[in-house]
Amino acid sequence: MHDASTGSDTSTGSTGKTARPSRRAVLAATAGLTAALAVPTTARAAAPGDDRRLRALISRMTLEEKVGQLFVMRVYGHSATAPDQADIDANRSEIGVGTAAELIAKYRVGGIIYFTWAHNTRDPHQIADLSDGIQKASLDQPRGLPVLIATDQEHGAVCRVGKPATLFPGAMAIGAAGSRADAHTLGRISGAELRAIGINQDYSPDADVNVNPANPVIGVRSFGADPDAVAALAAAEVKGYQASRVAATAKHFPGHGDTATDSHTGFPVITHSRDLWEKLDAVPFRAAIAAGIDSIMTAHIQFPALDDSGDPATLSHPILTGILRGELGYDGVVITDSLGMEGVRTKYGDDRVPVLALKAGVDQLLNPPSLDVAWNAVLKAVQDGELTEARLDESILRILRLKARLGLFDDRRAGRTSIEHTVGTEAHLAAADRIAERTTTLLVNEDDTLPFSPRTEPRLLVVGADPASPSGTTGPPTGVLAAALTELGFTATALSTGTAPSAATVAQAVEAAQDADAVVVATYNVTAGNAQRTLVEQLLATGKPLAALAVRNPYDVAQLPSVKACLASYGWTDVEVRAAARVIAGSVPPRGKLPVPVQRADDPTQVLYPIGHGLTY
Repeated sequence: MHDASTGSDTSTGSTGKTARPSRRAVLAATAGLTAALAVPTTARAAAPGDDRRLRALISRMTLEEKVGQLFVMRVYGHSATAPDQADIDANRSEIGVGTAAELIAKYRVGGIIYFTWAHNTRDPHQIADLSDGIQKASLDQPRGLPVLIATDQEHGAVCRVGKPATLFPGAMAIGAAGSRADAHTLGRISGAELRAIGINQDYSPDADVNVNPANPVIGVRSFGADPDAVAALAAAEVKGYQASRVAATAKHFPGHGDTATDSHTGFPVITHSRDLWEKLDAVPFRAAIAAGIDSIMTAHIQFPALDDSGDPATLSHPILTGILRGELGYDGVVITDSLGMEGVRTKYGDDRVPVLALKAGVDQLLNPPSLDVAWNAVLKAVQDGELTEARLDESILRILRLKARLGLFDDRRAGRTSIEHTVGTEAHLAAADRIAERTTTLLVNEDDTLPFSPRTEPRLLVVGADPASPSGTTGPPTGVLAAALTELGFTATALSTGTAPSAATVAQAVEAAQDADAVVVATYNVTAGNAQRTLVEQLLATGKPLAALAVRNPYDVAQLPSVKACLASYGWTDVEVRAAARVIAGSVPPRGKLPVPVQRADDPTQVLYPIGHGLTY
């Protein structure tokens, strides 16, 4: 099951067990924390006149229309009315309708989420046509309500809209640059491009503080491990998106950064004390709320210090109503993470989950495995008196306020003439490249191994990992890296060896290295027992100068103690890899600084490289 918080690549990045750092080590590594931000003002309030009009609109809605407004649903197809037959069949099988238009007519859903795998995002004009078709289908219904059209455009590892849209480095790379201006620029440009193709809600930024190197689902999707730095960057990105009239979404409340379990497949438990939560996890969400965040996404995690019932946060009244609404003063839209994820389905059935989420304080119910089951369960809960219609009205008012604030009641169509002048323009692409150049981090550079030069190392062998490609890639990172280095004057040859190279593949790489002057190895989440270590060690034994580039988590360096040069790009999209190539070639200096601590592989309680570490030349 794909969901609204990760890409199709949900690999843990770890095949072995990684020891978790102690709480003392975590706090030491994030030294310099300031006091938690003061409780901010609530989400941007609607004018009294607007509220009166929206309440009047709600009063005319049928109960069935109200229930539908609470759901955000997936749908297959590139067109709202004429998708491919395979997509019609998939829709009928999973949703009971053939098209997006039929979905809206039957269930009156208030939102639709786009996925690449659902064939929603082929190219900008197709996406705009789909968005327009969806809005028209909803406009044709009795109340004519606009639709919140959403996607996960986090950039980096999770990106639904690919080229020719502008793709930026992911959150941890932005954390390595540490620039609030860059985060704001990312949000502003990405928001403008999404708005031009009819997407008006983005499930970004990730506001989790990633303090666990073994985190299988957040990792580089987080800005880092320092809550104050994460808060500043998240708030800046929020303001950027919302300046372009796209609703930003801070996720995953109350904080998913210290989990060793993927909530897609299990039920994570956060063991933080309430005090640690205040100092660590809460800080970015407070900042996002102070920045006027439009929506906040819940986490399917158990957090006993905040609610000892054993329920996931998504279904927790103490967490969502007591803390998020009450203590943090947030009155914007609260949306669940995907209701198809195992973390929210472990304790209750699919008919109970949406009802309990609404009782907990949720407004939008995202992507249930069976819309028919979930929709009818909410309807029945109101008819039976478990939920009141007034409770639904509270959520619908928040949803309609958001739609009004985004101008969706006035302007529902994507801007046809603005696509060419907005999506993937030269200026936008240049901005992404400039930002990427500030992210690459040089962790080790013994004996001045880097930069390589076309004069002294003209022939380069580029080997290594070929993880599943997000939308921002044109191929394996080895190929993109070799092509970029060739453009910079080298003769670079790519040899993709994968994330778990066989002995034969390692031998092939060693043989190929004999004809090279230097070697670049792209690594991807190296662990103690991973064959990538063997590959690196045997290539080092050839005596050729070697540089390792960690293309996902920067923790790889701890597993490669013999490497004399190691960099981190925090992602393997084209913009990140091309920036790393420029650093390897010395055409730009490395400027990134670690946004997370790297612990020793043999003693995870000890910090090998602290936050802020980064060499240059």
